[in-house]
Amino acid sequence: MKTALAIIALVISAYASAAEIKGLSTIALQSVVEELVPQFEMASGHKVSIAFGLGVAMVKRIQDGEAADFVLAPRSAIDGLLKAGKLARGSDATLARSSVGVAVRKGAPRPDISTPEALKRTLLAVRAISYSNPAYGGASGVHFAKVLERLGIADEMKAKTRFPPEGGFTARLLAAGEVDLAVQQIGELISAPGVELLGPLPADLQSVTTFAAAIPLSASQPDAATALIRYLQSSAAMAVIKAKGLDPIGQP
Repeated sequence: MKTALAIIALVISAYASAAEIKGLSTIALQSVVEELVPQFEMASGHKVSIAFGLGVAMVKRIQDGEAADFVLAPRSAIDGLLKAGKLARGSDATLARSSVGVAVRKGAPRPDISTPEALKRTLLAVRAISYSNPAYGGASGVHFAKVLERLGIADEMKAKTRFPPEGGFTARLLAAGEVDLAVQQIGELISAPGVELLGPLPADLQSVTTFAAAIPLSASQPDAATALIRYLQSSAAMAVIKAKGLDPIGQP
């Protein structure tokens, strides 16, 4: 903890006055941000408020002109906002990668998902599953819908599928006993109590999403937001990112 606070102090040394920072973040980084932001606030004096949701929804809010000091979203979406002139050039930073995984309730049997064929058998055998509604545009939901098509069982799985609310966690339906398997980004799955990660999707069916941070041109506190993003790239933050089930990407 002392090391983390020391890193923050170095990061924010150029920014003397406390500020109120407002941000938008994908739920894929929610557990990471919820652990790191209080440390940043304690050392910096800044106050951070964050709205969480699917990355595509957060990006649309920036596209529609909502003011924010930072945005955390898939790298492809950040690149799109940069191209559209919605973000400050040079403010973007790549933070982590995440794979799609499958979870079961804690203590439940652990069926085989190690190969495409095994995953198909498991999906056909379970009572119900949950994955993000692809209609909302979330990366894992869009990808898993394609996986079901590839396995040739999309029609069979429709009656077995329970979608979470927009921007919600599939693992919460799993923990509540509404489904037997939950599919989402691994970091999102392991952040929920009462569930266990069964494993990643088989390599042949896997999709890896890269996540990044950037500062919108609408930011009223760009310096404080820059300090926060730099902290999210620090070695202390990288350790938290890894512990939350994502693969950290470098340091500034």
